[in-house]
Amino acid sequence: MSSPTNTAGYFNRYIQLVTEQDASIAFTKQWETLKPFFGTIDEAKSTYAYAPGKWTIKELLQHLIDSERIFSYRALSIARGEQANLPGFDEEAYALKSEANARSWQDLVDEFFTVRITTMQLFHSFSKQTLEAKGKANNNQITVSAIAYIIIGHCTHHEHILKEKYL
Repeated sequence: MSSPTNTAGYFNRYIQLVTEQDASIAFTKQWETLKPFFGTIDEAKSTYAYAPGKWTIKELLQHLIDSERIFSYRALSIARGEQANLPGFDEEAYALKSEANARSWQDLVDEFFTVRITTMQLFHSFSKQTLEAKGKANNNQITVSAIAYIIIGHCTHHEHILKEKYL
């Protein structure tokens, strides 16, 4: 899966964080990095928020899980020919309703990697032609291929925030 050629302005900030030209390689490298990284965070540390009103580490991971599911749904919808503008979502409202802090850190980590497996399988199932399919999400024109890079880059973005502000 080669790098996207048709992307949406807002999401370029995530796509630009992906250095690999092949999303399959990027997904694999990210898996190999995140698995041990998440292992360095224990239950006590996972409820830390670096400032009042900021998400805890658990809430941030739940945000990654929720976002990946939504982005994957968008990719599937566009791949299957959906012509409607797919809705955006309010990440703050989702975080408030997530109940992430009531779950164990390990449960959230396990869920993240389960979702990631299905995301990778979904993108591997798309043909080259399907990856170039165009659609609209949150009022932005986007390709299926670009969504793969958005998922990877969005995760990288939050990994950097974890390292810089939480740990």
